[in-house]
Amino acid sequence: MELKIKRIHPEAKLPSYGHPGDAGLDLFSCVDCVLDEGEIRAVQTGIKVAVPQGHVGLIWDKSGISLRGVHKLAGVVDAGYRGEIQVVMINLGSESYEIKKGMKIAQMLIQPVHEVKVVEVVGLDDLDGTTRGDGGFGSTGLY
Repeated sequence: MELKIKRIHPEAKLPSYGHPGDAGLDLFSCVDCVLDEGEIRAVQTGIKVAVPQGHVGLIWDKSGISLRGVHKLAGVVDAGYRGEIQVVMINLGSESYEIKKGMKIAQMLIQPVHEVKVVEVVGLDDLDGTTRGDGGFGSTGLY
C-alpha cells in the first residue's frame, strides 16, 4: 500500500518509520514553538496526505514526549481529508515544552476501517447480552 504525501512547507520532513516493523510513521513539526503549562496548540507538520480509501490515519503520542506530560488530542485523519496534518497537543506537565522544527511530535498508524450500518433498537433486550452488561468504570476491580 502507498501513502501519498504532499510537502506544503519547504522545511517539512516526510513521515517515516523509526525502525523496521514499527506500527507508526513518525510525524515531524515544521515550526518552532513553545507549549506553556496547560496550553493547547495545533502544531503544523507541513504535509498533506492521501489516506487510502477504506483506511484511516490514527495519530498517537510519542512515548518520550508523553513522559514529559505532553500529549496529542484528537487524532483521526479520514480518507477524504486533504488539508494539512496538524497535531493538536496539550502540555499537562509542570514546565514549558519546546518544540523545534524537524522534531518528532507524534506518530500515525494507517488502519483499515469497517463501515457499519446503524440500526436503532428500542429496548435493552434488543442488544446482545454479555457477562459485563452495563458495568462501567471500575467494573473489573483493582486486582
